[in-house]
Amino acid sequence: MHSSAFTASLLACLPLLAQAWNAPSYSGFNLVWSDSFSGSGNTLPDQDNWNIITGNLGVNQELETYSDSTANVQLSGGNTLQLVPVQASDGSWTSGRVESRYTFTPAAGAQTLAEADIRFGSNDISNKQGMWPAFWMLGDSIHQGTSWPECGEIDALETINGQLTGHGTVHCDQIGGVCNDPGGIGSQVTIPDQEWHTWRVQFDRTSNDWQSETITFYMDGNQFGQVTGSGLNDENSWNALCHSPLFFILNVAVGGSWPGDPNSSTEGGYGSMMEVAYVAVYST
Repeated sequence: MHSSAFTASLLACLPLLAQAWNAPSYSGFNLVWSDSFSGSGNTLPDQDNWNIITGNLGVNQELETYSDSTANVQLSGGNTLQLVPVQASDGSWTSGRVESRYTFTPAAGAQTLAEADIRFGSNDISNKQGMWPAFWMLGDSIHQGTSWPECGEIDALETINGQLTGHGTVHCDQIGGVCNDPGGIGSQVTIPDQEWHTWRVQFDRTSNDWQSETITFYMDGNQFGQVTGSGLNDENSWNALCHSPLFFILNVAVGGSWPGDPNSSTEGGYGSMMEVAYVAVYST
């Protein structure tokens, strides 16, 4: 292609490329909140929006220590957030976890969408043993002393060991309770590849009857799981999941009771990161 024609073609594409990193518009829905992770590369995300978690949280037998170093949590400079697991020379792991300061409550009589656009690093699946990236929500009551899983948890996306299987799950009530915890109530979907895909949880409260309300899981707009109030058949648990304030968590755990520990083939770094283009909430 002639250089001037190539330049014109490239310039014509630039607005589309820029828009790809903003939360999209959906007919019938209003954008309530979003973060598109704009900012200079190798800097932390907006701390008015996100708490950057540090330390080993002592959960799930995980190995990582979360860090506020930009080696683990950084803006890419291309309107994305990168959460990067890193192994030190002594074999220990650090990684990234951020939790939103923003909370949302699915609105009565309306539909609410919570979604993110995510891709994974390009390391081969055989080099991701022990990696556990996730996009999820917890009931804000956990900050007021309510224990897990009574506070409510909704996992829009979890995947382990690089497997191209996405898991959407709810946790509630108590261990052995109506959400079958600690395992939860979950559904799975095949992920086509490690590139960009949109993960959504849709709360439908249009019926104004908790038993017929739904929480539905989507990948790229295609439903792969659903939980109903009548299916739980426990109003207090449903209230925790669908009627109460929730906050977002984005993290890459390393090791733990579900994926198992890394092995000699496990590689960290950008090739095992989770990269997020936006997080957004919409409502009718």
